[in-house]
Amino acid sequence: MFWLLVACGVLAGAGYALYVFGWPKGPGAETFVEIAPGTGSRAIAAELEGHGVIASRYAFEALRLARGGRLKAGMYRFGQPRTVGEVYRQIERGEVYTLTLTIPEGANLFDVAARVEAAKLGTGAAFLTAARGHVELVRQMDPGAVSLEGYLFPDTYQFAPGTGAEQMLSVMVRRFAVEAAALGMEGDLHRVVTLASLVERETPIEAERPMVASVFLNRLERGMPLETDPTVIYAALLEGRYRGTIYQSDLGAGSAYNTYRHTGLPPGPICNPGAVSLRAAKAPAQTRFLYFVAAGSDPQGKSRFAETLEEHEKNVAAYRQAVRGAARGER
Repeated sequence: MFWLLVACGVLAGAGYALYVFGWPKGPGAETFVEIAPGTGSRAIAAELEGHGVIASRYAFEALRLARGGRLKAGMYRFGQPRTVGEVYRQIERGEVYTLTLTIPEGANLFDVAARVEAAKLGTGAAFLTAARGHVELVRQMDPGAVSLEGYLFPDTYQFAPGTGAEQMLSVMVRRFAVEAAALGMEGDLHRVVTLASLVERETPIEAERPMVASVFLNRLERGMPLETDPTVIYAALLEGRYRGTIYQSDLGAGSAYNTYRHTGLPPGPICNPGAVSLRAAKAPAQTRFLYFVAAGSDPQGKSRFAETLEEHEKNVAAYRQAVRGAARGER
């Protein structure tokens, strides 16, 4: 009888060990557990047990004693059942849960704010307020900046849920600073980034961007207005009156961003340019072009450059003919 009781005890202990160490356990629904920096293993084990992620805190602690390793802070997501060993490895490796935020080249603050909200990283309104309020993040690069427009480098970012707008902005600005250093950008960054933002919005064709930059610079040297539509759109966005297309009233608006009414560059960037446009603004092509019909609106998929108004008018006529041909299905 004694040995039978011992055998039963051994089997019960083995069964319990199998349950707490080898049997997959998991919460009934997707569960998030946030481990704050500096949290000890005992508190982590209790937190995991409390959320139903593991069957026993003591099993987790036993693994800690047996395997060691460093448990990393962060937000963790648990869904499907997993063994305590798998949970331990996840936290040891720092496989934290993040949300993806992709900023395409040429996105402006309004675009980025919408993407932040879509990624469930906060409200777009809060992001816009932060982007306009934390200009100290770029003070060394651009002392006159009135917002972070132009300095949120286009890239794909991973942020933990609950990351604040200021923290996200800091990461994006640091990414810009790294890229600017790699490109050897020095001197008046405000001017270069502003020019790059115009180039970015005017053509999707990378090879054309140095030529587009040259057109703008040639017009600036001659005191000619830049007359670029993206600045008119940006002015309307800033004033909350953009209706999806440009109207005559937009062309006549008094905004300092309206390059049809004001000569020189606009007061600041109108979007966040990528590396290619930054490079084009830093080292534009050497041309005598003063005009171009942008590739973005041309069915033939290329910009048309001209040195004289007469040439430009011919390019405009050719563009309109191409548009009509495209509408009729001609190739």
